[in-house]
Amino acid sequence: MKNIKIVILLLSVFSFQKNTAQAWTPDNGDGTYTNPIIHADYSDPDVVRVGDDFYMTASSFNCIPGLPILHSKDLVNWKILSYALPKQPPFDTYDKVQHGNGVWAPCITYHNNEFYIYYPDPDFGIYMIKSKKAEGPWSEPLLVKAGKGLIDPSPLWDDDGKAYLVHAFAGSRAQIKSLIVVCSMNAEGTIANNDEVMVIDGHDGEGTIEGPKFYKRNNYYYIFAPAGGVPTGWQTILRSKNVFGPYEKKKVLEQGSTKINGPHQGAWVQTQTGEDWFIHFQDKGAYGRIVHLQPMKWEKDWPVMGQDFDKNGIGEPVTTYKKPNVGKKYPIENPAASDEFNEPKLGLQWQWQANSQINWGFPTSMGYLNLFCMTTIKDSRRIFEAPNLLLQKFPAEEFSATAKLTFNTRLNGESTGLIIMGLDYSYLCFKNDNGKLYLNQKTGTFNKTVSETETKPVLISSNTIYLKVKVKKGGICSFFYSLDNKNYQPIGNDFTSTEGKWIGAKMGLFALSEKVTNDSGNVAVDWFRVTK
Repeated sequence: MKNIKIVILLLSVFSFQKNTAQAWTPDNGDGTYTNPIIHADYSDPDVVRVGDDFYMTASSFNCIPGLPILHSKDLVNWKILSYALPKQPPFDTYDKVQHGNGVWAPCITYHNNEFYIYYPDPDFGIYMIKSKKAEGPWSEPLLVKAGKGLIDPSPLWDDDGKAYLVHAFAGSRAQIKSLIVVCSMNAEGTIANNDEVMVIDGHDGEGTIEGPKFYKRNNYYYIFAPAGGVPTGWQTILRSKNVFGPYEKKKVLEQGSTKINGPHQGAWVQTQTGEDWFIHFQDKGAYGRIVHLQPMKWEKDWPVMGQDFDKNGIGEPVTTYKKPNVGKKYPIENPAASDEFNEPKLGLQWQWQANSQINWGFPTSMGYLNLFCMTTIKDSRRIFEAPNLLLQKFPAEEFSATAKLTFNTRLNGESTGLIIMGLDYSYLCFKNDNGKLYLNQKTGTFNKTVSETETKPVLISSNTIYLKVKVKKGGICSFFYSLDNKNYQPIGNDFTSTEGKWIGAKMGLFALSEKVTNDSGNVAVDWFRVTK
């Protein structure tokens, strides 16, 4: 009998592992990789190598915790390590939902045995945080340069110890754009001076230029900057022997004959074996800005990226290529998506829509996540504005996500469910309606003049339910429910997901209430599983 139990346990473990296989794996297992290296919305990626380790950060906008820190040993296999910004200042602003605002394109670097991240908030200015370890703790954000519309900062400490900062402008706030300037900083990098020098006006030949990254090599100062716009642009390189210019320029990477539009903002990184690589993003609509890795080399002190398929002297993105040589092989690893909630802490894939509040919910040591039904929005139909949506990024082009929920409602009008969130959104709403539980699909849009539509509610006989969404190519979502995790019934209509405000579509969970009470109902989330 004992052996039979062991066999059954092993079979169940094998079945679970098989059903929770990563939805996207770039490592082909044969010494090559296939782009994207991360099929998820890590917009404006920047990367630094320290020893044998690579660290990436990315824009997080109003998704909090912010400034994700990802770790890799080989530039292909990545995991989420931590967040550098547990809460976002100013708190009175980001305690509320601020779609599209917040942390725009950051830069991560390593200087004097410390990690530095410079990040812009286009409504307040450029901040700096630092840490001895990438996993933190990170210092409190320091405003190094105040001003509206200051974006895309990147620091450079020169060989003589002097420090500089390059940045761009958001026209929506600054009323100027497609310009890149360089200013000096104090040696500590805590004050950016008001001595800006414009080094390029992108209106002349670049259309839009932004997202600069600052480097120095062979006595040349380099500014890597995407131009031409996010969906259809290219990579422009500026170089000069003087930090303030004048700079000459060259286009080094474009879409060409490939299917990789953009290819947009990113980072140059060098392996410990001396290889050069370029990481950038591709705007893929509802899937967000997904991350690609390009081979890179230097010719006549200009970077050459990707492969020049059409022989016009400009590189194009590769699809499959030999993995970087980092001196040894490392196991396949991908950013987490599934969460069993067996640890007394949230998985690092989860973010809220605003600074989290203590009464939204708790992880437990009892094998589930506890979310409380909160009155966080005045109009229950405007779920788009709920700060307490617990969301994560789409992890692949095609996948399924299933959640097991036990709804312990205490008050009429309380609801919970599974949501796909973007500028358009759709969700399965499991609701207490006068003591009975009903399930239906609700669909809405960011347009505040348009109300939500909903399907006819289905009476549910149990407070434990399994909710599922299947996402097909094109971000098309189909919804299902089950009471036994075996027999799933379709519900509602197919929904085409859309991007959010500067971010990709997200999926996740909610718990809401229409009335204030002194003892809110809750939903116990047993697990959230993402499969192929």
